[in-house]
Order: sequence, then structure tokens, then C-alpha cells
Amino acid sequence: MKQHSQSPQWEQEYAASVGTHCILELYGCPATVLNDAQKIQQALREASRVAKSTLLGEIHHAFQPHGVTALALLAESHISVHTWPENGYAAVDVFTCGDHTMPEKACVYLAEILEAADYNLQTVARRPPAIPLVKQKPSVVAVG
Repeated sequence: MKQHSQSPQWEQEYAASVGTHCILELYGCPATVLNDAQKIQQALREASRVAKSTLLGEIHHAFQPHGVTALALLAESHISVHTWPENGYAAVDVFTCGDHTMPEKACVYLAEILEAADYNLQTVARRPPAIPLVKQKPSVVAVG
């Protein structure tokens, strides 16, 4: 698999960004907050607004004895939250397409509303190849 660093050559090999994928880790959140499915679902609704995106649908599941997974389906992609209240930890993805969206602002909002003592935010620009790649079947060579 070919890996690229951000260099002028890399910029030439890949097209403009089609979206921004934020990977957010929240630390030191109160267990009661991370176990509150309704609060998390409401936070996703507001985060979609903060990101200037269009909410199409939502779903959540509360696990027993604790933990929540929640998803907001956006016209521009999605926001998801997975919680581990026993560890004060939540894993969040905010992926949006379009120049009008602000996924980083949604991440800051979620860190605040879920009362994180600390967080780590990584942002990835999603880019297709400048020249579409065609996957070819491997050649089979008969031996002997």
C-alpha cells in the first residue's frame, strides 16, 4: 500500500478535499453525562447545527450496564459518539463534506457539552486520487 506525506508531490497526486473528518477523543467526562442517551442525542442535534450541516436522521442505543452509541446522519455525512462511562471516555467522529460546514466547531461544542476535562482532536482532509485508480486483477502465472 502506498503511503503519502503532505508534500507538493502528494498534492499533485490527489484531488481537492471532498470533506473533513474530525477524530475526537474526550477524556475525564462525568460517567452520568456519558451514560445519558437523551443528553447525547440532543448534543448531536445541536452539534449538527453548530457544524452548519443538515440533520437527516438519528439513532442511539444505550448499553447495559452502561455506555451509549449515538449517530446523527447528515446530508453532509455523519456525527457519531461512542461512550465508556466507566472510563470517563468518549470516541467521536465528525465527518462533513462541503465548504460551508464547520466540523471542528462541532467537536469543540461536544467537548464542552459532554464536560470533557481534556480532549484530543485530529483532523483529516479526505481526498480522492486526482486520477481515478482502477483495481486490476492479479495476473496468475502457471509454474511448471
